[in-house]
Amino acid sequence: MTPRLSVIIPTYLEEKTIGRLLSRFSPALCERYALEMIVSDAGSTDATLSIVESFAHSLPIRTIVHTGAHRQTIAEGRNTGAQVAQGAIFVFLNSDTTLQDPDRFFQIITQWAESDPSTVALVPRVFVDPQVARWYDVAIHQVLNAYIAFLNAVGIGACRGEAQIVRSEAFWQVGGYNPALAAGEDFDLYRRLARVGKIRFEPRLVVYEDPRRYRRYGYAATLWLWTINTLSIWLRKRAVSQEWKPIR
Repeated sequence: MTPRLSVIIPTYLEEKTIGRLLSRFSPALCERYALEMIVSDAGSTDATLSIVESFAHSLPIRTIVHTGAHRQTIAEGRNTGAQVAQGAIFVFLNSDTTLQDPDRFFQIITQWAESDPSTVALVPRVFVDPQVARWYDVAIHQVLNAYIAFLNAVGIGACRGEAQIVRSEAFWQVGGYNPALAAGEDFDLYRRLARVGKIRFEPRLVVYEDPRRYRRYGYAATLWLWTINTLSIWLRKRAVSQEWKPIR
């Protein structure tokens, strides 16, 4: 079966979260939407790879492991996965996210891929996982989603890093992710994609993220770091952050 959609998941020391994401996929789902799954690992030394392997017995998962001496950026990990992907649509998912409704998620993407060639990328809504969300998580994410929708409506490509859905042709046309960026690589990609085609905010696509960074650093500090990295990339084409510290 030739894949139509390539699900690319970068991982690094994600033994606590990767199983939750992979459990949302089933052999029937992968067959129904012609999915291939690519896990691009940055050299995990915990149980991440063994957990992925346990799912690979039933799911079409291909694993690529970074063995270089340098610390791989998430941009490099995503690009590495994309290089072996065969689908016409790349679906990049962070390993600490999960899908609200996998069947509906891929149904909407498939319909878009077949009916709207002028749109090069989709933007989903992102919320904190309802199982652990607090009232202020909901309120803040409503504002964040509205802000991302506005930016795309006025032609400024923007997307959260938790999930990006891109036509492979457009992805390679703009050169993929900038591997030198330790942070803000998601905004940078969509900023460049907006120059070659339309980007659509799709509220029916919903993904849930793990709130661990907000719990560790708080929203104010996290949003400030996002903002200064975004502005720096926009104005100087480089991020302020030299390393995006993992929270485990």
